[in-house]
Amino acid sequence: MEVQAKHRFDEQSLGRFMASHVDGFVPPVRAEQFRGGQSNPTYRLTDGAGRHYVLRRKPPGKLLPSAHAVDREFRVIAALNKTDVPTPRAFALSEDEGVVGTPFYIMEYCDGRVLWDPLLPEVPKEGRLAIYRAKFETLARLHAVDYAALGLADFGRPGSYVARQISRWGKQYKASETEAIEAMDKLLEWLPAHLPADAETVLVHGDYRLDNMIFHATQPRVLGIIDWEISTLGDPLAELSYLCMLWRTPKDWGGLGGHDLEALGLPTEREMVSYYCGLSKRSVPDPALWDFYMAYNLFRVSCIRQGVYARSLDGTASNVRAADSGKLVRPAAELGWKIVESIGGGTR
Repeated sequence: MEVQAKHRFDEQSLGRFMASHVDGFVPPVRAEQFRGGQSNPTYRLTDGAGRHYVLRRKPPGKLLPSAHAVDREFRVIAALNKTDVPTPRAFALSEDEGVVGTPFYIMEYCDGRVLWDPLLPEVPKEGRLAIYRAKFETLARLHAVDYAALGLADFGRPGSYVARQISRWGKQYKASETEAIEAMDKLLEWLPAHLPADAETVLVHGDYRLDNMIFHATQPRVLGIIDWEISTLGDPLAELSYLCMLWRTPKDWGGLGGHDLEALGLPTEREMVSYYCGLSKRSVPDPALWDFYMAYNLFRVSCIRQGVYARSLDGTASNVRAADSGKLVRPAAELGWKIVESIGGGTR
């Protein structure tokens, strides 16, 4: 779409930067804005030779502490460019607010498909399982990366990932809270008191889901994982369960709950957990532990959506549908608490 008024910048200034920092760039540059992206405004750039690039920048306005870390995104993408994890090529980072108004980076434009609907209506029934396997196989590849060898040993703290996530997102939730939600208050109290034993540490994307991947135009192959803003060192089960929340959420939220998966040619949650664990040589998690992670992720999603909703109220959200995020904060928290109650947590 055309760049929103609140996200416009000086294209000539950007062109001067790209001429100095991006090999092969031919001025002038023209920007369009992607409709997706709840956090950092994202643009497709076209240069004078017709080549495309992607620009990600911090949004303007008052921001929550530690949010919108485009420098971290650039760092991890540049590191992963050296591995078999599919990522767009990282071209340049600028922390100079004088270029486009906020810090930004430029990366490769991956020309492929973004599959927004997990039912995969645009994919023939017989091809849908391959798409699901590709996204889980790519996740296993990411979790196998030697992050220390890539210079990312300081990209986060080993251990206590879930505890730190609960603390971080809980604080950000409270900083952007717009109404009292009983289920959220219960989760904020229960989750830190029932943490699992420390898990292994791997590099995690932080928001690994279908629409944060660019697929090949015709093949069931991931060309690039995008939106690395909240990537860090973390717990592989936390990330795997985040991806698998899809099966726990109802169809009116865009989830797989309530659908006839076999009729649609789609796998079950159990099938894909087993598939990932087989690829990564990890044990299939105990059901009670798995449900803890599900409740944790629903809590985390509620916190993230609340932040997006709050930004929509003050006019700094980058996604045109950001105001809709507020509608799912309460239901997601209540589903998370329902899972806690199903494993006996609500009575302890």
